[in-house]
Amino acid sequence: MVILGLTGSIGMGKSTTADMFAELGVPIHSADAAVHAIYSGPDAKLIEKQFPGTVIDGVVDRGKLAAQVLDRPEALSILEKLVHPLVRQAETEFLKQAREAGRTLVVLDIPLLFETGREAAVDAVLVVTAPADVQRQRVFARPGMTLEKLRNILARQMPDEEKRQKADFIIDTSLGLDHARKEVASIVNELG
Repeated sequence: MVILGLTGSIGMGKSTTADMFAELGVPIHSADAAVHAIYSGPDAKLIEKQFPGTVIDGVVDRGKLAAQVLDRPEALSILEKLVHPLVRQAETEFLKQAREAGRTLVVLDIPLLFETGREAAVDAVLVVTAPADVQRQRVFARPGMTLEKLRNILARQMPDEEKRQKADFIIDTSLGLDHARKEVASIVNELG
């Protein structure tokens, strides 16, 4: 089974690209979706214990959590030590099920793939990219996004140019959905 890591900086089109793989029947494991499941599931209590007042009705309030970890590297590190093992556990289960099902190709959508050293866990890496102006336009279309939040996020991410240099495959998502779909199909044909 080939494991393709999908990554890219914020606003580059990871989720849309992942959906294109799913449309072709390729199983996807999204680290962001796994975090969302953790934040809304029984493990939310672990976050509340460490960051009191961040869980409302059993669900982590991302805004309240961000207020406690933003600009506080030590708090962010504590959060990551809580969440990352749970995400890896979900990923391990996903890979086990895919192998048992006889899948030949799966995609791990990992936003901080290079930053967390996860490229060693995949067979190939796809980086999605777009020009900086397109990225900013997409990011600022998100509810609640501010320049300060974007700066904090980008400070934790490897520069796009560096990610592209490390990639096995690159898709420029600014060239339109049809272009991206053709590129995804080409990668599936090559790897799957």
